[in-house]
Parts: sequence; C-alpha cells; structure tokens
Amino acid sequence: MPRIHLGSWAKTAVDWLQAHLGGLFDAISTVLSGMYDGVDAVLGAPNALLMAGILAVVAWWLRGLLAAVLAFAGLALIDSFGLWHEAMSTLSLVLVASAITLLTAVPLGIWAARNRRVSGVLRPVLDVMQTMPAFVYLIPGVMFFSIGTVPGLIATVVFSMPPGVRMTELGIRQVDGELVEAAKAFGTPPRDTLTRVQLPLALPTIMAGVNQVIMLALSMVVIAGMAGAGGLGEAVYAAVTQVDIGRGVESGLAVVVLAMYLDRMTGALSRRVSALGRRAAAAQGAAGLSRYASVLRYRPGTAVATVGVVVLALVAGGMRIAGGDGDRDTVAAGKNVGQGKSVRLGYFPWDEAIASTYLWQNILEDRGYKPDVKQLDPGPLYTALAQGQMDVQFDSWLPTTHKQYMDRYGDKLTDLGSWYGPTSLELTVPSYVKDVNSLADLKGRSSEFGGRIVGIEASAGMMGKLNDKVLKEYGLDGEYKVVSSSTATMLADLDRAIKKKEPVVTTLWSPHWAYGTYDLKKLKDPKGAWGEGEQIHAVGKKDFAKDFPRVAEWVKNFKMSEKDLSSLEAEIQKGGKGHEKESARRWLDARPGLEDRIAPVR
Repeated sequence: MPRIHLGSWAKTAVDWLQAHLGGLFDAISTVLSGMYDGVDAVLGAPNALLMAGILAVVAWWLRGLLAAVLAFAGLALIDSFGLWHEAMSTLSLVLVASAITLLTAVPLGIWAARNRRVSGVLRPVLDVMQTMPAFVYLIPGVMFFSIGTVPGLIATVVFSMPPGVRMTELGIRQVDGELVEAAKAFGTPPRDTLTRVQLPLALPTIMAGVNQVIMLALSMVVIAGMAGAGGLGEAVYAAVTQVDIGRGVESGLAVVVLAMYLDRMTGALSRRVSALGRRAAAAQGAAGLSRYASVLRYRPGTAVATVGVVVLALVAGGMRIAGGDGDRDTVAAGKNVGQGKSVRLGYFPWDEAIASTYLWQNILEDRGYKPDVKQLDPGPLYTALAQGQMDVQFDSWLPTTHKQYMDRYGDKLTDLGSWYGPTSLELTVPSYVKDVNSLADLKGRSSEFGGRIVGIEASAGMMGKLNDKVLKEYGLDGEYKVVSSSTATMLADLDRAIKKKEPVVTTLWSPHWAYGTYDLKKLKDPKGAWGEGEQIHAVGKKDFAKDFPRVAEWVKNFKMSEKDLSSLEAEIQKGGKGHEKESARRWLDARPGLEDRIAPVR
C-alpha cells in the first residue's frame, strides 16, 4: 500500500494556518489568557489560609461541617508543602477550562439529543477527541499559541469535552417520552418543553457529566505543565524529569486534595440544584439522624454561607491592602540596571542548563531585573524562543545536538555566542565492565546489557545522532535498542546499576558531574562517528539584544571553564532538588568579584 503522508499534510496545514490566521490566534490567546489571569488573581490574592477558609465555607454549605473541616485541613496541607500558589494556578486553569467546555458541550449535547443526524456526526468526532493521546493536543497548541497557559487550556478543553456532550445527550434522551408528549399535547412550545421538562429531569445526568468534565480537566494538569502552563502540573513534571521523589509525592498529594475537593463539591452541587436531589436530601434528613451525625452534616443556608464568604473575602482584601509592597526586593541604586524589567529564562533539565540558568537568575536579580525561570523540553523551549514567548536559554549545543532546532528556527533566534567548549558526546559504562573500552567492543555483547542503551530525551539531537549514525557505523543498530527517557531517569538507572554492580551502557557527555561521582569509562570512538566536540551557546529570541542590550552584552562576554562549571554543578547537586537558586547563590558568593566580571556595571 502506498505511503500516506498524513503527517506532512498536517504540518503543511499548521504552517498555512500560522501564516494566514495569526491575528485570530493572537485574539484567542488574549481572551483565554485574560480569563485565566482574572480567575487566578481572585484565587491567588488572599492569604492562603483565608482562601482555604472561603473554600471550606463552600464545602460547609454544600456537604456539611465534617466536609468543611476536612477541606480546610487538606488545603492547609497544600500550603504547608509550599505549593499554594501552584495549586491556585491549577484550580484557575481547571475552572476556566471547565467553564469553556460546558458552555460548548451542553448546547452540543442538547442539539445532538434533538437531532439524530447531528448525534451521528458528533459521535465519531467525540470518539477521536476522547481516544487521541492527550500529548498530541499540545503540539498544535504550542505551534499556534506558544508555551504557557493557553495551549494547556486548549488541550484541556478538547480532552474533557466528550463526557459533557455525551452525558447531556444521554440525560435528555432518558427523559420519559410520555412526559414530553404530554407537554406537547398541552400546547407547550418546544423551547419550554426543553427548559421546563427535559432539562430539569435530565439535570442529575448532566451534573454527572459536569463532574466528569472537571475531573478530566484536572487530570490534564501534568500534561499541560509540559507546555509551560505552570501550577501543580509544572511541579509534578519537574519532579518526574529530575526524579525528585519528595517533591513528586508532595505535588501529587496536592493534586489529589484538589481532585477530592472538586469531586465532592460538584457531586453535592448536583443535589443542591436538582429537584430530585433536594427531595432525596430532605427524605434523608426526615429519616432521623443521631445528634452527633446531625451536627456533622449540618449545612447552613445560602444567605449564611454567602455572609461567611464575603466576610473572609473582606478580611483577605484588608490584609492585602495593609500589607502593601513591603516585601519588594531592594537593589543598590548604582546596580539597578534592570529597573524591575522581567526576563524570561528557559531551561531543560540538563545539569549545565540548570547550573547556568540559576547562576544567571541570581546575577540578573542583583542587577535589578526580575528573571522568570521556567523548565521545558527542548522542542517547546525553542518554539517559545522563536515566537518571542521566552527571552533566552543557555544550553544550545552547536553545531550538532541542537542543529534541527537552529535549522528550523534560526532566522527567528539570536545566537549570543559560546560560553563553554569544546564538549564531547559519548556512550559510557561503569569501570567494572571488563573488555569494553570502545564502541566497537559492544558488538556481540548485547545480551550482557539487556540489549539496550539507556538514553535521554527523545527530542535531543544526541539521540538522533546515536540512532542514525553512531550505531550504524559500528554495526550495532540491529543489536541494541536505544531507550528514550530523560536525563534524570538515565542517571537514576546508572546509579541503580552501579549499586548492584550490573552492566549498563548509557548516553553521557562531558562536562558532567557523573564523571566525578562514579568510576566510569568513556567508550572510545575510533571512527569519529560522534564528530568533533561542540560549543555550548546562549540563544535568545530574535529581538533579545534590542530589548535587553546590557544583558546581551554580558551574555556575549560570558565564559566558564570546566573547573568552574563542574564546581557549580557539584554545588547544586549538593544543595539538593528544589534549592538550585540558593546553591548557585552560595557558589557565587564564595567567589568575590566574579559577578562584577560577568555583569559589569559602568
């Protein structure tokens, strides 16, 4: 059967849409960003415990005193993890995405319930939307809207819409046909039949769909974090890519707390708004409960709950006004070059990228800038730089590893020069693996290594070169399978194998702290398949030098020796996950005068 180039057609379509409908995408991005920013400002503005109190009052109104206490305890736990702002950002994304989804899904479900032809057309579309891997939705989202909240919102809306449409259609179709016929017989117009008969009776099923929409939206937070949406998704993604167990458990529990809160509240809301639900609740209350149970299940009236929310909101607003801007950082007047200007620094979880990025975060803060640091994979990061959504990143391996990105986006980027080099790419094995000293020695020994080579991110140019050239050059392409993972996962697997004295072969590069931590052998490359060493460049958006002339000058003159870079990486490893900025600060403070040489102020 001839090859169907569907992927090429899709890429051509995306390129055409970018070229001809850029204004429309910008308008959509502005609207969605505005909605998200507005909700996030409301949820994130109050003191954490006061906002937790407001949400607990809502739980009290919907489910009772016990639910309110548990809700407050769970939300306070999130605050104790230091993840409150991330949780509110996630909640904002879920609420905005769910609102957009329901405003679209419910009318579509009603239309499908009243027209079987529409239902027949929608059914396969919804099947595709529900079964397509959610990661795929991020690709056009990033291409059209760059990184950030908007592609996350778009992917969440698409992924969570099917149950909203299906449950609305199902609920209306399940309404007793005799009731509908009776309404028609009494001369009820179709609109009134829908609003006064079908929708009220279908409301429990529709609310179940609302619950599913919200749960699916929350399940997308980690995937949205891969596109820079922020919130708990970014925290979970960072923990996964860096194999940070502690942070992963904390951020995962925070997601669980939000999921349980939203699930219980939407379930209770359906009983509040549905006549059938209110009738069932009244019957349960009439059945008689013990005094203790009645206290725990007591729910205040709507007026009382509203007063409680308003009072807490007013207290939160008063505290915010009284707090003012007292926590604003101060910078020495002579060194306040940035004057509070924001600089967006991107990095992917490679050690030299982490080290250089957090070093520059400290330097730029000392010079009066406000650096905003965000972790992304290489593909989304280069896309964001090309679209002007990020300002600079410090880990472009050129001319080989990141060649594919420079070939694609080179005319939309600014190469700020090399700050370290030459580097080297290699495969490595622990020193206890005998008689394997070069790539040629791997031939015929795949069973010893489980037939695999542990790699890093699939999008890394090193991985492409390994699969396309290095393995073929040494006749290893049919014998070994390169397993894509992440840098952190590869290092974790290397550590595990060394502790068990198991044979393992991994991708690695120099410089890298692993060579100072473990006893490793770089496999020689007598055929030169890896090519010559590369240079590590800083790459900015196209107008970076225009927007940040002083920073561009500093970065162009920035250099690091292998000794300095290795010691900085070692200090960050010593400081542990989540403390990269503080570790880079200690390293910088231990070298008086270095900061003034890197970023001189005249």
